Amino acid sequence: MKTDKDIRSQDPQKIEKELGEFLNKKFGGTVKIITPSSLPQQDPVSGQSAFRGKKALLNFNIKPQELIAYLDQYVVRQDTAKSVLATKICTHFNRIRHSQVTGEGLSKITGNIKSNILMLGPTGIGKTYLIKLIAKKIGVPFVKADATKFSETGYVGGDVEDLVRDLVKEANDDIELAECGIVYIDEIDKIAASPNVIGAQVSRTGVQRALLKPMEETDVDLKVPHDPVSMMQELEAYQRTGKRNRRRVNTANILFIVSGAFSGLAEVIRRRLSKQTIGFGSNLIKSRKDEDLLRQTKAEDLVEFGFESEFIGRLPVRCVLDPLSEEDLYAILKMPNNPVILSKRLDFSAYGIKIVFSDDALRVFAHQAYKENTGARGLVSVVEEALLDFEEKFPSQDITKFAVTRDLLKDPKKNVLDLLSKKNEPIWNMEYEKTFLDHKNYILTYLTNNWKTFSIKHGLTLSEIRCNMVAQYFCSNVMEIEDAVKKIKGFHDAVKEIELEVSKSYNLNIVFEEDAIDFIMEQFIDHNATSEEILSNIYSTYYDGFNLIREKTGKNRFFLSKNALTDHETFLNDLIRKEIK
Repeated sequence: MKTDKDIRSQDPQKIEKELGEFLNKKFGGTVKIITPSSLPQQDPVSGQSAFRGKKALLNFNIKPQELIAYLDQYVVRQDTAKSVLATKICTHFNRIRHSQVTGEGLSKITGNIKSNILMLGPTGIGKTYLIKLIAKKIGVPFVKADATKFSETGYVGGDVEDLVRDLVKEANDDIELAECGIVYIDEIDKIAASPNVIGAQVSRTGVQRALLKPMEETDVDLKVPHDPVSMMQELEAYQRTGKRNRRRVNTANILFIVSGAFSGLAEVIRRRLSKQTIGFGSNLIKSRKDEDLLRQTKAEDLVEFGFESEFIGRLPVRCVLDPLSEEDLYAILKMPNNPVILSKRLDFSAYGIKIVFSDDALRVFAHQAYKENTGARGLVSVVEEALLDFEEKFPSQDITKFAVTRDLLKDPKKNVLDLLSKKNEPIWNMEYEKTFLDHKNYILTYLTNNWKTFSIKHGLTLSEIRCNMVAQYFCSNVMEIEDAVKKIKGFHDAVKEIELEVSKSYNLNIVFEEDAIDFIMEQFIDHNATSEEILSNIYSTYYDGFNLIREKTGKNRFFLSKNALTDHETFLNDLIRKEIK
Protein backbone atom coordinates (compact mmCIF):
# COMPACT_ATOMS: atom_id res chain seq x y z
CA MET A 1 0.00 0.00 0.00
CA LYS A 2 1.32 3.43 -0.97
CA THR A 3 2.02 5.90 1.80
CA ASP A 4 1.30 9.64 1.65
CA LYS A 5 4.98 10.18 0.93
CA ASP A 6 4.83 7.82 -2.05
CA ILE A 7 1.82 9.67 -3.47
CA ARG A 8 3.45 13.07 -3.07
CA SER A 9 6.62 11.92 -4.83
CA GLN A 10 4.80 10.57 -7.88
CA ASP A 11 6.03 11.94 -11.19
CA PRO A 12 3.17 13.78 -13.00
CA GLN A 13 4.13 12.07 -16.26
CA LYS A 14 3.94 8.67 -14.57
CA ILE A 15 0.51 9.53 -13.17
CA GLU A 16 -0.60 10.59 -16.64
CA LYS A 17 0.67 7.32 -18.13
CA GLU A 18 -1.10 5.18 -15.53
CA LEU A 19 -4.36 7.08 -16.02
CA GLY A 20 -4.03 6.69 -19.77
CA GLU A 21 -3.56 2.92 -19.48
CA PHE A 22 -6.56 2.65 -17.17
CA LEU A 23 -8.81 4.68 -19.50
CA ASN A 24 -7.63 2.69 -22.50
CA LYS A 25 -8.59 -0.60 -20.83
CA LYS A 26 -11.89 0.81 -19.60
CA PHE A 27 -13.06 2.63 -22.73
CA GLY A 28 -10.97 1.15 -25.53
CA GLY A 29 -9.15 4.32 -26.55
CA THR A 30 -12.29 6.42 -27.03
CA VAL A 31 -11.42 8.63 -24.06
CA LYS A 32 -8.10 10.45 -23.90
CA ILE A 33 -6.33 12.69 -21.42
CA ILE A 34 -5.75 16.28 -22.48
CA THR A 35 -2.81 17.91 -20.68
CA PRO A 36 -0.94 21.18 -21.18
CA SER A 37 1.70 19.37 -23.25
CA SER A 38 -0.93 18.26 -25.76
CA LEU A 39 -2.34 21.73 -26.26
CA PRO A 40 -0.99 24.08 -28.96
CA GLN A 41 1.88 26.08 -27.52
CA GLN A 42 2.04 29.79 -28.10
CA ASP A 43 4.94 31.61 -29.65
CA PRO A 44 6.48 33.78 -26.94
CA VAL A 45 9.07 36.25 -28.17
CA SER A 46 12.60 35.07 -27.52
CA GLY A 47 14.67 37.21 -25.22
CA GLN A 48 11.68 38.52 -23.28
CA SER A 49 12.32 36.64 -20.04
CA ALA A 50 14.74 39.15 -18.53
CA PHE A 51 12.07 41.57 -17.37
CA ARG A 52 12.84 44.45 -15.16
CA GLY A 53 10.08 43.61 -12.70
CA LYS A 54 7.28 45.53 -11.06
CA LYS A 55 9.62 48.24 -9.81
CA ALA A 56 10.54 49.11 -13.39
CA LEU A 57 6.88 49.24 -14.36
CA LEU A 58 6.27 51.73 -11.58
CA ASN A 59 8.98 53.87 -13.18
CA PHE A 60 7.54 53.53 -16.68
CA ASN A 61 7.68 56.97 -18.25
CA ILE A 62 8.12 56.38 -21.98
CA LYS A 63 6.33 59.04 -23.99
CA PRO A 64 4.61 58.38 -27.34
CA GLN A 65 7.09 60.41 -29.41
CA GLU A 66 10.00 58.59 -27.79
CA LEU A 67 8.51 55.24 -28.75
CA ILE A 68 7.79 56.46 -32.29
CA ALA A 69 11.42 57.55 -32.66
CA TYR A 70 12.50 54.07 -31.56
CA LEU A 71 10.20 52.39 -34.09
CA ASP A 72 11.48 54.67 -36.85
CA GLN A 73 14.88 53.01 -36.49
CA TYR A 74 13.41 49.66 -37.52
CA VAL A 75 10.19 50.16 -39.48
CA VAL A 76 9.73 51.83 -42.86
CA ARG A 77 6.64 54.01 -43.35
CA GLN A 78 3.50 52.98 -41.42
CA ASP A 79 3.52 56.42 -39.78
CA THR A 80 -0.15 56.29 -38.82
CA ALA A 81 0.13 52.82 -37.31
CA LYS A 82 3.27 53.77 -35.39
CA SER A 83 1.55 56.87 -34.06
CA VAL A 84 -1.60 55.02 -32.96
CA LEU A 85 0.28 52.10 -31.39
CA ALA A 86 2.85 54.25 -29.61
CA THR A 87 0.25 56.66 -28.25
CA LYS A 88 -2.23 54.11 -26.96
CA ILE A 89 0.35 51.67 -25.60
CA CYS A 90 2.28 54.41 -23.79
CA THR A 91 -0.95 55.79 -22.37
CA HIS A 92 -2.03 52.31 -21.25
CA PHE A 93 1.16 51.60 -19.30
CA ASN A 94 1.57 55.14 -17.97
CA ARG A 95 -1.98 54.91 -16.66
CA ILE A 96 -1.12 51.66 -14.88
CA ARG A 97 1.99 53.27 -13.42
CA HIS A 98 -0.01 56.28 -12.28
CA SER A 99 -2.60 54.03 -10.67
CA GLN A 100 0.05 52.00 -8.84
CA VAL A 101 1.91 55.06 -7.60
CA THR A 102 -1.07 57.16 -6.50
CA GLY A 103 -3.59 54.45 -5.69
CA GLU A 104 -6.05 56.23 -7.94
CA GLY A 105 -7.34 55.03 -11.25
CA LEU A 106 -8.76 51.86 -12.68
CA SER A 107 -10.07 50.29 -9.50
CA LYS A 108 -12.10 53.42 -8.73
CA ILE A 109 -13.63 53.79 -12.18
CA THR A 110 -16.84 51.91 -12.87
CA GLY A 111 -16.91 50.47 -16.37
CA ASN A 112 -13.23 51.03 -17.13
CA ILE A 113 -12.52 50.93 -20.88
CA LYS A 114 -9.29 49.28 -21.96
CA SER A 115 -7.60 50.43 -25.17
CA ASN A 116 -7.33 47.07 -26.90
CA ILE A 117 -6.14 47.46 -30.47
CA LEU A 118 -7.21 46.04 -33.83
CA MET A 119 -4.62 46.19 -36.64
CA LEU A 120 -5.69 45.77 -40.26
CA GLY A 121 -3.44 45.28 -43.26
CA PRO A 122 -2.15 42.78 -45.81
CA THR A 123 0.35 40.08 -44.96
CA GLY A 124 4.06 40.84 -44.73
CA ILE A 125 3.83 44.54 -43.88
CA GLY A 126 5.24 44.34 -40.34
CA LYS A 127 2.28 43.98 -37.98
CA THR A 128 3.93 41.34 -35.81
CA TYR A 129 7.33 43.02 -36.09
CA LEU A 130 5.92 46.29 -34.75
CA ILE A 131 4.41 44.64 -31.69
CA LYS A 132 7.57 42.65 -30.96
CA LEU A 133 9.65 45.82 -31.11
CA ILE A 134 7.29 47.64 -28.75
CA ALA A 135 7.24 44.77 -26.24
CA LYS A 136 11.05 44.64 -26.32
CA LYS A 137 11.33 48.38 -25.78
CA ILE A 138 8.95 48.65 -22.84
CA GLY A 139 10.07 45.36 -21.26
CA VAL A 140 6.77 43.71 -20.38
CA PRO A 141 5.77 40.04 -20.77
CA PHE A 142 4.56 39.36 -24.28
CA VAL A 143 2.99 36.32 -25.93
CA LYS A 144 1.86 35.80 -29.49
CA ALA A 145 -0.48 33.24 -31.00
CA ASP A 146 -2.54 32.68 -34.11
CA ALA A 147 -6.29 32.84 -33.63
CA THR A 148 -6.70 29.68 -35.71
CA LYS A 149 -5.07 27.59 -32.96
CA PHE A 150 -7.84 28.14 -30.48
CA SER A 151 -11.28 26.75 -29.85
CA GLU A 152 -14.03 27.89 -27.54
CA THR A 153 -13.42 25.29 -24.83
CA GLY A 154 -9.98 23.89 -25.47
CA TYR A 155 -11.23 20.36 -26.20
CA VAL A 156 -10.09 20.85 -29.80
CA GLY A 157 -7.19 23.26 -30.10
CA GLY A 158 -6.05 25.50 -27.28
CA ASP A 159 -8.06 27.38 -24.70
CA VAL A 160 -7.88 31.16 -25.19
CA GLU A 161 -7.06 31.49 -21.49
CA ASP A 162 -3.82 29.62 -22.19
CA LEU A 163 -2.52 32.94 -23.52
CA VAL A 164 -2.87 34.50 -20.09
CA ARG A 165 -1.19 31.51 -18.46
CA ASP A 166 1.69 31.86 -20.90
CA LEU A 167 2.14 35.46 -19.78
CA VAL A 168 2.88 34.14 -16.30
CA LYS A 169 5.53 31.82 -17.75
CA GLU A 170 7.07 34.73 -19.65
CA ALA A 171 7.08 36.78 -16.44
CA ASN A 172 9.04 34.06 -14.64
CA ASP A 173 5.97 33.15 -12.58
CA ASP A 174 5.54 36.76 -11.43
CA ILE A 175 1.76 37.13 -11.48
CA GLU A 176 1.79 40.86 -10.77
CA LEU A 177 4.08 41.48 -13.73
CA ALA A 178 2.06 39.14 -15.96
CA GLU A 179 -1.03 41.20 -15.14
CA CYS A 180 0.62 44.09 -16.99
CA GLY A 181 1.59 42.15 -20.12
CA ILE A 182 0.64 42.19 -23.78
CA VAL A 183 -1.27 39.44 -25.59
CA TYR A 184 -0.98 39.58 -29.36
CA ILE A 185 -3.29 37.45 -31.52
CA ASP A 186 -2.60 37.31 -35.25
CA GLU A 187 -4.90 36.10 -38.03
CA ILE A 188 -7.90 37.28 -36.05
CA ASP A 189 -9.85 37.59 -39.30
CA LYS A 190 -9.78 33.79 -39.56
CA ILE A 191 -12.27 33.47 -36.67
CA ALA A 192 -14.84 35.69 -38.39
CA ALA A 193 -18.01 33.77 -39.21
CA SER A 194 -18.14 33.37 -42.98
CA PRO A 195 -21.50 33.74 -44.73
CA ASN A 196 -23.09 30.65 -46.25
CA VAL A 197 -20.86 28.28 -44.27
CA ILE A 198 -22.35 25.73 -41.88
CA GLY A 199 -20.43 23.93 -39.14
CA ALA A 200 -17.31 26.01 -38.60
CA GLN A 201 -19.46 28.98 -37.60
CA VAL A 202 -20.06 27.67 -34.09
CA SER A 203 -16.36 27.26 -33.37
CA ARG A 204 -15.43 30.68 -34.78
CA THR A 205 -18.06 32.63 -32.91
CA GLY A 206 -17.29 30.52 -29.86
CA VAL A 207 -13.67 31.67 -29.88
CA GLN A 208 -14.81 35.27 -30.19
CA ARG A 209 -17.08 34.87 -27.17
CA ALA A 210 -14.36 33.09 -25.21
CA LEU A 211 -12.15 36.14 -25.72
CA LEU A 212 -14.71 38.64 -24.46
CA LYS A 213 -14.03 38.36 -20.73
CA PRO A 214 -10.21 38.17 -20.91
CA MET A 215 -10.17 41.20 -23.23
CA GLU A 216 -12.18 43.17 -20.68
CA GLU A 217 -11.56 41.86 -17.16
CA THR A 218 -11.73 38.43 -15.63
CA ASP A 219 -9.75 36.16 -13.33
CA VAL A 220 -7.99 33.32 -15.11
CA ASP A 221 -7.19 30.26 -13.03
CA LEU A 222 -3.62 29.10 -13.57
CA LYS A 223 -4.81 25.52 -13.16
CA VAL A 224 -5.51 24.14 -16.62
CA PRO A 225 -9.07 22.80 -16.88
CA HIS A 226 -9.68 19.26 -18.16
CA ASP A 227 -6.20 18.23 -16.97
CA PRO A 228 -6.38 15.16 -14.66
CA VAL A 229 -2.74 15.50 -13.63
CA SER A 230 -3.26 19.12 -12.57
CA MET A 231 -6.39 18.13 -10.68
CA MET A 232 -4.63 15.30 -8.86
CA GLN A 233 -1.74 17.56 -7.87
CA GLU A 234 -4.22 20.10 -6.49
CA LEU A 235 -5.96 17.30 -4.57
CA GLU A 236 -2.66 16.13 -3.10
CA ALA A 237 -1.83 19.70 -2.06
CA TYR A 238 -5.23 19.96 -0.39
CA GLN A 239 -4.65 16.68 1.46
CA ARG A 240 -1.31 17.95 2.73
CA THR A 241 -2.37 21.45 3.76
CA GLY A 242 -6.13 21.31 4.08
CA LYS A 243 -6.32 24.47 1.93
CA ARG A 244 -7.11 25.15 -1.69
CA ASN A 245 -4.32 27.18 -3.24
CA ARG A 246 -5.94 28.86 -6.23
CA ARG A 247 -3.63 31.11 -8.21
CA ARG A 248 -5.38 33.51 -10.54
CA VAL A 249 -4.42 36.23 -12.99
CA ASN A 250 -6.59 39.31 -13.38
CA THR A 251 -6.73 40.60 -16.96
CA ALA A 252 -7.86 44.18 -16.25
CA ASN A 253 -4.45 45.61 -17.18
CA ILE A 254 -3.45 43.08 -19.83
CA LEU A 255 -3.45 44.78 -23.22
CA PHE A 256 -4.88 42.74 -26.09
CA ILE A 257 -3.72 43.51 -29.63
CA VAL A 258 -5.21 41.59 -32.54
CA SER A 259 -4.43 41.77 -36.24
CA GLY A 260 -5.29 40.27 -39.57
CA ALA A 261 -5.16 40.74 -43.33
CA PHE A 262 -8.98 40.98 -43.57
CA SER A 263 -9.23 39.92 -47.19
CA GLY A 264 -12.70 40.83 -48.41
CA LEU A 265 -13.35 43.56 -45.85
CA ALA A 266 -12.64 46.27 -48.41
CA GLU A 267 -15.47 44.91 -50.55
CA VAL A 268 -17.84 45.10 -47.56
CA ILE A 269 -16.88 48.75 -47.06
CA ARG A 270 -17.23 49.44 -50.79
CA ARG A 271 -20.79 48.09 -50.77
CA ARG A 272 -21.71 50.24 -47.77
CA LEU A 273 -20.29 53.40 -49.29
CA SER A 274 -21.87 52.68 -52.66
CA LYS A 275 -25.31 52.47 -51.05
CA GLN A 276 -24.75 55.90 -49.52
CA THR A 277 -23.65 57.43 -52.83
CA ILE A 278 -25.33 57.47 -56.22
CA GLY A 279 -24.28 58.35 -59.73
CA PHE A 280 -20.73 59.47 -60.49
CA GLY A 281 -19.68 59.28 -56.84
CA SER A 282 -20.62 55.61 -56.72
CA ASN A 283 -18.31 54.85 -59.64
CA LEU A 284 -15.45 56.63 -57.88
CA ILE A 285 -15.92 54.44 -54.80
CA LYS A 286 -15.79 51.29 -56.90
CA SER A 287 -12.42 52.34 -58.31
CA ARG A 288 -10.80 53.18 -54.97
CA LYS A 289 -7.93 51.06 -53.69
CA ASP A 290 -8.55 48.56 -50.91
CA GLU A 291 -6.10 50.22 -48.52
CA ASP A 292 -7.97 53.53 -48.87
CA LEU A 293 -11.25 51.82 -48.09
CA LEU A 294 -9.86 50.04 -45.01
CA ARG A 295 -9.16 53.43 -43.44
CA GLN A 296 -12.92 54.00 -43.40
CA THR A 297 -13.65 50.78 -41.51
CA LYS A 298 -16.58 51.02 -39.13
CA ALA A 299 -17.90 48.61 -36.54
CA GLU A 300 -20.83 47.70 -38.79
CA ASP A 301 -18.40 46.60 -41.52
CA LEU A 302 -16.59 44.28 -39.14
CA VAL A 303 -19.90 42.86 -37.93
CA GLU A 304 -20.97 42.17 -41.50
CA PHE A 305 -17.54 40.61 -42.09
CA GLY A 306 -18.39 38.04 -39.44
CA PHE A 307 -17.52 39.37 -36.00
CA GLU A 308 -19.80 39.58 -33.00
CA SER A 309 -20.65 43.16 -32.09
CA GLU A 310 -19.59 42.47 -28.48
CA PHE A 311 -16.18 41.35 -29.73
CA ILE A 312 -15.64 44.46 -31.87
CA GLY A 313 -16.80 46.63 -28.97
CA ARG A 314 -13.82 45.43 -26.95
CA LEU A 315 -11.40 46.68 -29.62
CA PRO A 316 -11.97 50.45 -29.47
CA VAL A 317 -8.67 51.39 -31.15
CA ARG A 318 -8.15 50.58 -34.83
CA CYS A 319 -5.19 51.24 -37.11
CA VAL A 320 -4.61 50.39 -40.75
CA LEU A 321 -1.18 49.52 -42.13
CA ASP A 322 -0.26 50.38 -45.70
CA PRO A 323 0.90 47.86 -48.30
CA LEU A 324 4.57 48.11 -49.19
CA SER A 325 5.78 49.42 -52.54
CA GLU A 326 8.98 48.33 -54.27
CA GLU A 327 10.66 51.49 -52.98
CA ASP A 328 9.53 50.62 -49.45
CA LEU A 329 11.09 47.17 -49.74
CA TYR A 330 14.34 48.76 -50.88
CA ALA A 331 14.19 51.20 -47.95
CA ILE A 332 13.74 48.25 -45.57
CA LEU A 333 16.91 46.63 -46.88
CA LYS A 334 18.80 49.91 -46.55
CA MET A 335 17.91 50.36 -42.88
CA PRO A 336 20.94 49.60 -40.67
CA ASN A 337 18.89 47.40 -38.34
CA ASN A 338 16.94 45.45 -40.94
CA PRO A 339 16.85 41.78 -39.89
CA VAL A 340 16.98 40.40 -43.46
CA ILE A 341 20.51 41.59 -44.24
CA LEU A 342 21.77 41.23 -40.66
CA SER A 343 20.57 37.62 -40.54
CA LYS A 344 22.28 36.77 -43.81
CA ARG A 345 25.50 38.41 -42.68
CA LEU A 346 25.26 36.35 -39.51
CA ASP A 347 24.78 33.16 -41.54
CA PHE A 348 28.05 33.70 -43.40
CA SER A 349 29.81 35.03 -40.32
CA ALA A 350 29.18 31.65 -38.68
CA TYR A 351 31.63 30.24 -41.26
CA GLY A 352 34.12 33.08 -40.85
CA ILE A 353 33.01 34.76 -44.09
CA LYS A 354 32.38 38.50 -44.34
CA ILE A 355 29.71 39.63 -46.76
CA VAL A 356 28.60 43.09 -47.86
CA PHE A 357 25.74 44.16 -50.11
CA SER A 358 25.93 46.84 -52.77
CA ASP A 359 23.13 49.30 -53.29
CA ASP A 360 22.29 47.94 -56.74
CA ALA A 361 22.01 44.40 -55.32
CA LEU A 362 19.47 45.64 -52.78
CA ARG A 363 17.50 47.14 -55.66
CA VAL A 364 17.44 43.74 -57.36
CA PHE A 365 16.17 42.04 -54.19
CA ALA A 366 13.46 44.67 -53.70
CA HIS A 367 12.26 44.33 -57.29
CA GLN A 368 12.06 40.54 -57.10
CA ALA A 369 10.35 40.57 -53.69
CA TYR A 370 7.75 43.07 -54.87
CA LYS A 371 6.76 40.73 -57.70
CA GLU A 372 6.09 37.97 -55.16
CA ASN A 373 3.39 40.14 -53.57
CA THR A 374 4.07 38.85 -50.04
CA GLY A 375 5.32 42.08 -48.53
CA ALA A 376 8.54 42.12 -46.52
CA ARG A 377 8.44 38.33 -46.19
CA GLY A 378 9.31 38.14 -49.87
CA LEU A 379 12.66 39.78 -49.14
CA VAL A 380 13.76 36.80 -47.08
CA SER A 381 12.83 34.39 -49.86
CA VAL A 382 14.66 36.20 -52.65
CA VAL A 383 17.81 36.79 -50.58
CA GLU A 384 17.94 33.15 -49.50
CA GLU A 385 17.42 31.89 -53.03
CA ALA A 386 20.04 34.22 -54.53
CA LEU A 387 22.78 33.28 -52.06
CA LEU A 388 22.10 29.58 -51.56
CA ASP A 389 24.92 28.40 -53.86
CA PHE A 390 27.42 30.70 -52.16
CA GLU A 391 26.32 29.53 -48.72
CA GLU A 392 26.67 25.89 -49.77
CA LYS A 393 30.12 26.00 -51.38
CA PHE A 394 32.11 28.82 -49.76
CA PRO A 395 32.35 27.36 -46.21
CA SER A 396 34.32 24.38 -47.59
CA GLN A 397 36.83 26.67 -49.32
CA ASP A 398 39.13 29.42 -48.11
CA ILE A 399 36.83 32.26 -49.16
CA THR A 400 36.83 34.85 -46.37
CA LYS A 401 34.92 37.73 -47.91
CA PHE A 402 32.88 38.75 -50.93
CA ALA A 403 30.52 41.47 -52.08
CA VAL A 404 26.99 40.85 -53.31
CA THR A 405 26.46 43.10 -56.33
CA ARG A 406 24.05 43.30 -59.23
CA ASP A 407 26.63 41.67 -61.51
CA LEU A 408 27.11 38.82 -59.05
CA LEU A 409 23.36 38.17 -58.98
CA LYS A 410 23.03 38.03 -62.77
CA ASP A 411 24.60 34.57 -62.89
CA PRO A 412 25.16 33.22 -59.36
CA LYS A 413 26.30 29.73 -60.39
CA LYS A 414 28.92 31.07 -62.82
CA ASN A 415 30.18 33.62 -60.30
CA VAL A 416 30.44 31.02 -57.55
CA LEU A 417 32.83 29.03 -59.74
CA ASP A 418 34.73 32.18 -60.69
CA LEU A 419 35.24 33.14 -57.04
CA LEU A 420 36.32 29.62 -56.15
CA SER A 421 38.85 29.50 -59.00
CA LYS A 422 40.45 32.73 -57.71
CA LYS A 423 41.41 33.71 -61.26
CA ASN A 424 39.95 37.15 -60.70
CA GLU A 425 40.59 37.35 -56.96
CA PRO A 426 42.11 40.88 -57.07
CA ILE A 427 39.01 42.15 -58.90
CA TRP A 428 36.63 40.52 -56.41
CA ASN A 429 38.66 41.89 -53.48
CA MET A 430 38.57 45.39 -54.94
CA GLU A 431 34.82 45.05 -55.34
CA TYR A 432 34.51 44.02 -51.70
CA GLU A 433 36.59 46.96 -50.44
CA LYS A 434 34.62 49.41 -52.58
CA THR A 435 31.26 48.02 -51.44
CA PHE A 436 32.39 47.98 -47.81
CA LEU A 437 33.46 51.63 -48.04
CA ASP A 438 30.17 52.63 -49.69
CA HIS A 439 28.24 50.89 -46.93
CA LYS A 440 30.37 52.46 -44.22
CA ASN A 441 29.82 55.93 -45.70
CA TYR A 442 26.08 55.32 -45.75
CA ILE A 443 26.13 54.30 -42.08
CA LEU A 444 28.31 57.31 -41.29
CA THR A 445 25.73 59.60 -42.90
CA TYR A 446 22.98 57.90 -40.89
CA LEU A 447 24.91 58.43 -37.65
CA THR A 448 25.72 62.04 -38.51
CA ASN A 449 22.03 62.74 -39.07
CA ASN A 450 21.07 61.11 -35.76
CA TRP A 451 24.09 61.90 -33.58
CA LYS A 452 22.13 64.00 -31.09
CA THR A 453 19.64 61.20 -30.42
CA PHE A 454 22.37 58.62 -29.89
CA SER A 455 24.49 61.02 -27.81
CA ILE A 456 21.67 61.82 -25.39
CA LYS A 457 20.52 58.23 -25.11
CA HIS A 458 23.95 56.72 -24.45
CA GLY A 459 25.63 59.59 -22.62
CA LEU A 460 28.41 59.82 -25.18
CA THR A 461 29.10 62.80 -27.41
CA LEU A 462 29.28 61.39 -30.93
CA SER A 463 31.86 63.59 -32.58
CA GLU A 464 32.82 63.07 -36.20
CA ILE A 465 35.66 60.76 -35.17
CA ARG A 466 33.41 58.70 -32.91
CA CYS A 467 30.72 58.44 -35.57
CA ASN A 468 33.41 57.01 -37.81
CA MET A 469 34.37 54.52 -35.08
CA VAL A 470 30.78 53.38 -34.72
CA ALA A 471 30.37 53.03 -38.49
CA GLN A 472 33.59 51.03 -38.79
CA TYR A 473 32.67 48.76 -35.89
CA PHE A 474 29.12 48.23 -37.14
CA CYS A 475 30.23 47.33 -40.66
CA SER A 476 32.97 45.01 -39.42
CA ASN A 477 30.72 43.10 -37.02
CA VAL A 478 27.20 41.71 -37.18
CA MET A 479 25.07 43.76 -34.80
CA GLU A 480 22.41 46.45 -34.62
CA ILE A 481 23.50 50.06 -34.76
CA GLU A 482 22.49 50.62 -31.13
CA ASP A 483 24.80 47.82 -30.03
CA ALA A 484 27.67 49.35 -32.00
CA VAL A 485 27.14 52.67 -30.22
CA LYS A 486 27.04 50.84 -26.88
CA LYS A 487 30.31 49.12 -27.75
CA ILE A 488 32.05 52.42 -28.48
CA LYS A 489 30.58 53.83 -25.27
CA GLY A 490 32.10 50.83 -23.48
CA PHE A 491 35.52 51.66 -24.90
CA HIS A 492 35.07 55.27 -23.76
CA ASP A 493 34.19 54.10 -20.25
CA ALA A 494 37.23 51.82 -20.25
CA VAL A 495 39.48 54.83 -20.86
CA LYS A 496 37.91 56.67 -17.92
CA GLU A 497 38.46 53.55 -15.81
CA ILE A 498 42.15 53.70 -16.70
CA GLU A 499 42.27 57.23 -15.28
CA LEU A 500 40.80 55.97 -12.02
CA GLU A 501 43.12 52.97 -11.90
CA VAL A 502 46.21 55.18 -12.35
CA SER A 503 45.04 57.33 -9.46
CA LYS A 504 44.34 54.29 -7.30
CA SER A 505 47.50 52.33 -8.10
CA TYR A 506 50.11 55.07 -8.55
CA ASN A 507 48.59 58.06 -6.75
CA LEU A 508 48.77 60.09 -9.95
CA ASN A 509 45.87 62.21 -11.14
CA ILE A 510 45.90 62.04 -14.93
CA VAL A 511 43.21 63.36 -17.26
CA PHE A 512 42.94 62.23 -20.87
CA GLU A 513 41.86 65.02 -23.18
CA GLU A 514 39.18 64.22 -25.76
CA ASP A 515 41.58 63.55 -28.62
CA ALA A 516 43.61 61.26 -26.34
CA ILE A 517 40.46 59.35 -25.38
CA ASP A 518 39.65 58.89 -29.07
CA PHE A 519 43.20 57.71 -29.76
CA ILE A 520 43.07 55.08 -27.01
CA MET A 521 39.62 53.95 -28.18
CA GLU A 522 41.12 53.42 -31.64
CA GLN A 523 43.76 51.19 -30.06
CA PHE A 524 40.98 49.09 -28.56
CA ILE A 525 39.19 48.83 -31.91
CA ASP A 526 42.00 48.60 -34.46
CA HIS A 527 44.65 46.73 -32.47
CA ASN A 528 42.58 44.81 -29.90
CA ALA A 529 44.51 46.51 -27.12
CA THR A 530 43.44 45.75 -23.55
CA SER A 531 43.03 48.10 -20.60
CA GLU A 532 45.86 46.29 -18.81
CA GLU A 533 48.21 46.93 -21.73
CA ILE A 534 47.27 50.61 -21.89
CA LEU A 535 47.66 50.98 -18.12
CA SER A 536 51.05 49.28 -18.17
CA ASN A 537 52.20 51.52 -21.01
CA ILE A 538 51.06 54.66 -19.18
CA TYR A 539 53.03 53.63 -16.10
CA SER A 540 56.24 52.70 -17.90
CA THR A 541 56.16 55.79 -20.10
CA TYR A 542 55.06 58.61 -17.81
CA TYR A 543 55.42 57.61 -14.17
CA ASP A 544 59.04 58.63 -13.66
CA GLY A 545 58.59 62.02 -15.31
CA PHE A 546 55.32 62.80 -13.50
CA ASN A 547 56.75 61.61 -10.19
CA LEU A 548 59.78 63.88 -10.61
CA ILE A 549 57.53 66.88 -11.20
CA ARG A 550 55.41 65.93 -8.20
CA GLU A 551 58.45 65.69 -5.90
CA LYS A 552 59.86 69.02 -7.09
CA THR A 553 56.68 71.07 -7.33
CA GLY A 554 53.93 69.18 -5.50
CA LYS A 555 51.85 69.12 -8.68
CA ASN A 556 49.86 65.92 -9.09
CA ARG A 557 47.40 66.60 -11.92
CA PHE A 558 48.51 65.99 -15.48
CA PHE A 559 46.64 66.34 -18.78
CA LEU A 560 47.45 63.98 -21.64
CA SER A 561 46.59 64.90 -25.22
CA LYS A 562 46.91 62.73 -28.31
CA ASN A 563 50.27 64.38 -29.05
CA ALA A 564 51.42 63.46 -25.55
CA LEU A 565 50.61 59.82 -26.29
CA THR A 566 52.15 59.68 -29.76
CA ASP A 567 55.32 61.68 -28.92
CA HIS A 568 55.82 61.15 -25.22
CA GLU A 569 59.52 62.09 -25.15
CA THR A 570 58.92 65.59 -26.52
CA PHE A 571 55.89 65.99 -24.26
CA LEU A 572 57.75 64.99 -21.08
CA ASN A 573 60.84 67.05 -21.88
CA ASP A 574 58.77 70.16 -22.55
CA LEU A 575 56.66 69.58 -19.43
CA ILE A 576 59.66 69.08 -17.14
CA ARG A 577 61.38 72.22 -18.45
CA LYS A 578 58.17 74.18 -17.95
CA GLU A 579 57.37 72.95 -14.44
CA ILE A 580 60.90 72.66 -12.98
CA LYS A 581 62.65 75.96 -13.49
